[in-house]
Amino acid sequence: MSVFVKFETPKELSDKAYTLAEAAKESGKVKKGTNEVTKVVERGAAAMVIMAADVEPPEILAHIPALCDERNVPFVYVPSKAELGKAIGLNKPAASVAIVDVGKGKVICDEIAQAVKTLRN
Repeated sequence: MSVFVKFETPKELSDKAYTLAEAAKESGKVKKGTNEVTKVVERGAAAMVIMAADVEPPEILAHIPALCDERNVPFVYVPSKAELGKAIGLNKPAASVAIVDVGKGKVICDEIAQAVKTLRN
């Protein structure tokens, strides 16, 4: 497990995270890349942060979980940065994504946030 991964994410939950990213891309608003994600979280504009667990070097995302906790932004991990990039319509990998507007993914976002809360307690 990487330095920034604070809990194990079950496959079912990471699949939901990919689905949320796709839904937000189509009907909401998504910010991609660690710098953008950091800015959106700091401004309190993120509804959910999705991070890829296979990021090299892991230090790239090391600050994000603590920042999310500080700002009360739920976050979840997915196994693949390539899949995360694909979910938001990119041809290249995405280390992290911030969902700014969940769009039609509101129900999924709430389910993920609840599941993560349970996992972390």
